[in-house]
Amino acid sequence: MASVVFADLVGSTGIFERLGDETAGRFVTQLTGALAKVFERHQGRVVKLLGDGLFVVFAAEQQALTACIAIQVQLQDKPVRPGGTGRPVQMQMGIEAGEVVEIEGDCYGDAVNSAARLADLAGAEQILTTQRVRAALPVPLREKLRSLGPMYLRGKSDPTEVFRVEWQAGHEGDATVMGASLGSHAAGEAHLEISIDGQRVQMQPRGEPITLGRSATADLPVNDSRVSRLHATVQWRGGHFVLTDASSFGTWVYFGNQPEPVILRRTECYLVGQGQIALGCDRGAEAAPIASFAVAS
Repeated sequence: MASVVFADLVGSTGIFERLGDETAGRFVTQLTGALAKVFERHQGRVVKLLGDGLFVVFAAEQQALTACIAIQVQLQDKPVRPGGTGRPVQMQMGIEAGEVVEIEGDCYGDAVNSAARLADLAGAEQILTTQRVRAALPVPLREKLRSLGPMYLRGKSDPTEVFRVEWQAGHEGDATVMGASLGSHAAGEAHLEISIDGQRVQMQPRGEPITLGRSATADLPVNDSRVSRLHATVQWRGGHFVLTDASSFGTWVYFGNQPEPVILRRTECYLVGQGQIALGCDRGAEAAPIASFAVAS
């Protein structure tokens, strides 16, 4: 058994566009090298550098989580700005535990794939992990984890309960993204409403799927270049409304009053409670196409 971490630099494409390939390449190499040393100080073995990210293996879940938190805190306390200007560097991280097979210095296994998917799913400054990791943590660390509910990770047929690590001091301890309970509405009683640009659709349990996209034939057509022709679908599955991203640029889902989104990139999440769905960009982008949703009795 091992704990696997994938840590990716957020927005690396923009850094290369702004600084140029040579300067940006040197910056990213120096950054990942410095982060590798932090992982190593926490007993991590850096399997490989991934251009703008790192793939690290630990013997224990506690070591992996502690290392990831240490890096996020370091980047928050001592911001690193590419080229000395612009937005500070941000990392997105995923942690999974399981059997890992080593072949010629590289590592393989389901835990490796899941950690990579979690890193893809994470937003800026987020650490995502699973119940398998949570169960192995001591209580003080376990209490830092907040459930995002079951999610479908790409390549997996069954949902995975995903947890976000609340590593920032002062963050509300009882906050959850996906809601306190996926069972807050009994199956068959709740319905889903989605609205955008004056359009509104309602979906009943076991109803026909709803499509969102730039296509005029979508149930909720959205005329924006950031929105794919078939951007996302919502369907009733397993007693829940499931949002699936099928787009080029991704879908940002904001639950309740939480400022941090769940980012979908060809992945899925359950829709519970109420919130917003930003198509093709985060909701802070200029004139972002944003749909509102609510699941209610």
